[in-house]
Amino acid sequence: MVNWKLIAKIMGFLLLIEAGLMALCQVTSWIYGEGIRDFMPPIALAVLLAAILLFFGRKAGKKMGRKDGYIVVSSVWVLFTLIGMIPFLIDGSIPDVSSAFFETMSGFTSTGATIVDNLDSMPHSLLFWRSLTQWIGGIGIVFFTIAVLPAFGVGEVKLFAAESTGPIYNKVHPRISMAARWIGAIYVALTLLCIITLKLCGMPTFDAFNYSLCTTATGGYGTHSDLLNNVFHSPAIEYALIFFMFISGVNYTLIYYTILKGKVKRFFEDAELRSYLIIAFGASLVCTLTLALTDPLHDVELAIRQSLFTVISLQTTTGLATYDYTLWPVQLMPVLLFVMFAGASSGSTSGGFKCVRLSIIYRVLKNEITHILHPRAVTPVRLNGNIIPTNVVQTLLGFVALFVCSLFLGAFILALSGVDPNDVHPNFDYYEAFGIAMSSISNVGPGMGYYGPVHSWAILSPTAKTVCSILMLIGRLEIFPILILFTRSFWKK
Repeated sequence: MVNWKLIAKIMGFLLLIEAGLMALCQVTSWIYGEGIRDFMPPIALAVLLAAILLFFGRKAGKKMGRKDGYIVVSSVWVLFTLIGMIPFLIDGSIPDVSSAFFETMSGFTSTGATIVDNLDSMPHSLLFWRSLTQWIGGIGIVFFTIAVLPAFGVGEVKLFAAESTGPIYNKVHPRISMAARWIGAIYVALTLLCIITLKLCGMPTFDAFNYSLCTTATGGYGTHSDLLNNVFHSPAIEYALIFFMFISGVNYTLIYYTILKGKVKRFFEDAELRSYLIIAFGASLVCTLTLALTDPLHDVELAIRQSLFTVISLQTTTGLATYDYTLWPVQLMPVLLFVMFAGASSGSTSGGFKCVRLSIIYRVLKNEITHILHPRAVTPVRLNGNIIPTNVVQTLLGFVALFVCSLFLGAFILALSGVDPNDVHPNFDYYEAFGIAMSSISNVGPGMGYYGPVHSWAILSPTAKTVCSILMLIGRLEIFPILILFTRSFWKK
């Protein structure tokens, strides 16, 4: 049975968090002399709704079921987005609801796709709000709450199971709330270190704050519409961003054990990390060689920097860009699509399919080949020396089917819905639709063709923007928490 009062209580607390985040943006608005009209109404609405929900849930029980966790995790993203889009509508920088919903959902899911053509003219407070949505969404809206759930007197494991990404997860501490605090501390520390590094590399303070929030969240929103190379002209900034994008794509559990527990050996022996490294640097090497061979006059260091930045940005689903990769040789496009699909590590802020799933699938295929050659051999699937349970493998195969079906169905609907009637790019084809769908469900940001890193997605039709928003959400929550709500058995007592 669903505990609606407890759900209301938790949702009310989460709305207070959103109101607090918007209050920071209101302070930013005062600092830059931009008034109070954009954020005060949504802050008041969030506080009012929070008060109503907390009043309704004042006598909630302490027992939290798995159903309650899935309802909270699935609904909070939509509720946050509905309230979070109000400042854009009030300011008028985003004129219609479908576009504002798209922009805010892209922020909270740390996707980074945008429909804003001229970010340089947007108020500082709204730019900061975009960055904050990505930062809170990167680690997970609900994950922050886990650290304080004991104040509610409820169990946090159900919420963690619904929110965490990847087929398996390891506890860094016997109590999930304590684990959340450690991981949150690492997340904050990485963000602060990124701010300091970018500032030392010469980036302006406001830009350093915003790009650090979006980099550690592997989100990709920025404060400028132009490519980073055209804005900052700094290889040092690019290398700094490469480092922090890569680290943010590593499993936070590994970072915890390496930094706080001193288990360096465990870090380098991790199978998922090896897959992450092989894909990232293998794809970067292919891109570097291709760029160098197709253009003999191409500077080697520049080719290496372009390749590393682009591949790691796409694989970690950050989506920042220093160069327009859609102008690269056409043979590199499948490589870039693959890294967009693969994603980085589970337990990180990145999206995508996740390297741990690729590692498990590789081992399953390897075992099947062994069974064909030796039918009587007993070869369990192992990862990092541990046997992967059969139910995890079955769930993984189900996820593969759902991921691929969602990707192709989304691309098909996008191809049908197309762009606005007055668009400036009428030749919308399935290749671009597939790139948009891949980018949305993997939470990458830029797509392929016209919808790469140079142009916004503003010319998409309202239907296409809604489809993209749905793909972002199911991609961020990894499909099952959303799908399960639409099954009859979930709502049975």
